[in-house]
Amino acid sequence: MAVDKGTFENLVPSQFISFTFPNPHSRESTINCSYGNFLRIAILDSPVQTSDPTQIAAMLIPIDRKNDWIFSTKAGHFQLLTSLPEISRLILIGNLPRGDGYLPVNYDRPILDDKEYRAEFEEALLPLLIAVSPIAYIKGLNENFEIPFVTYEDNVISSVLVEKCYGSCVGEMIVEDVEIENVDKSLAREFRRRLRFKRMPNLVQTEMRIVPDRIEVDSVNLRISEMKFELDISCLVHPYLAPMVASLSLIAQNLDKCVCLGLKPRVLCVGIGGGALLTFLRTQFGFEVFGVENDKMVVNVAKRYFGLVEGEFLRILVGEGIDVINSVARRGVQAGFAVSIRSADSESDQHLTTYGEDESKLKFDIIMVDLDSNDAMNGPGAPPLDFVQNSILLDAKMALNTLGILVVNVIPLSKSFYEVLICELRKIFSELYEINVGNEENYVIIASVSPISSHNEVENSVQEKLKMANLGHYIECIRRI
Repeated sequence: MAVDKGTFENLVPSQFISFTFPNPHSRESTINCSYGNFLRIAILDSPVQTSDPTQIAAMLIPIDRKNDWIFSTKAGHFQLLTSLPEISRLILIGNLPRGDGYLPVNYDRPILDDKEYRAEFEEALLPLLIAVSPIAYIKGLNENFEIPFVTYEDNVISSVLVEKCYGSCVGEMIVEDVEIENVDKSLAREFRRRLRFKRMPNLVQTEMRIVPDRIEVDSVNLRISEMKFELDISCLVHPYLAPMVASLSLIAQNLDKCVCLGLKPRVLCVGIGGGALLTFLRTQFGFEVFGVENDKMVVNVAKRYFGLVEGEFLRILVGEGIDVINSVARRGVQAGFAVSIRSADSESDQHLTTYGEDESKLKFDIIMVDLDSNDAMNGPGAPPLDFVQNSILLDAKMALNTLGILVVNVIPLSKSFYEVLICELRKIFSELYEINVGNEENYVIIASVSPISSHNEVENSVQEKLKMANLGHYIECIRRI
């Protein structure tokens, strides 16, 4: 597309422009990490006023990741920009993607980096970068023009596409197997299965550990595309799921009393992703688990690729989680009630599920909320703004038993968002607790219906299971707020 140079003279909130440009650097790298003859240039301005003076930055898209939604979509670009809060304009430079319908079958991180080639390439791009810089930035430069380059880094060593599909609510999604860097730097290879949505590509919706088939476990030289894997459902590797489960320690005594009476503690999980949390609560703790997901395709993906198995004590409902909470709260206090939502296995649009008359069986011991904001333009955030309403939070309290807790995964959109959430919860619940996940992104907030008694030093079965799941660190991190 033809672009007028004047288009870039001023910052325009959320302005996004991409175009093709001849590669100004002709020399190829000696280690096969060159950029092609034509480049895709994508320019995005911050949606909000940033620092003064104006700051801009450029980023080279990693070789062979040009088709990754992180780099090839406006949503991905926005998420990259929100991770750089001081930057007013972010310029992406990379090879041409192969179109919206194409996704790479696999990716392998280059073993070597030709630093000399990269330095020459960045220098050759300087005239173009100056041409697309705002006037306010150019005026602030001295004679030594320089545009800073930022580097994208993650822990992915290689990846292979497992499935791409489309959901009626979440849109396009992919399932991928990835090899990641081993945090303890051992020689053992670590693999994960991930679910990502195109609408927010930088946010991993679900991550589960996978292990190579026993036949291949010693085949250290095999590429990931040549390997077969089994799911490991005995551990939680998604950063905030383990802290969410650690919150059970606050009511471990009450849960254990329930078990001793021959009852199964009841958990409602709002938002299931790949179902890792639901499977873990069912298989490792023996709870009765209900999951609510508004997109049937997500449920199908969870069953097909992430080991989610429905049964007598693990049931999935297709519908809006907030509606289910409302139904339990409003009708659960009556002698029997019905929730009009679609069963995950129902072919009809609506499936009527009727619960029994015992009020204690209509409520939950734990409600766990894992919902994102669906809005990449403001960066990843959780829970959605719709959830942070007095009426919704009151319904959540009414849907819980007297000694129940509400557990929420929180990615604060801003400090004020977090403060409002805490304020609204404090109006309704008895006590609030917080776990800092430690990844500079997630927090887990726990809200209790009733005051929580001090911990009993005598271990019970629930505490023992928490200990066996290696959740001691997160239990120690729980603090009352």
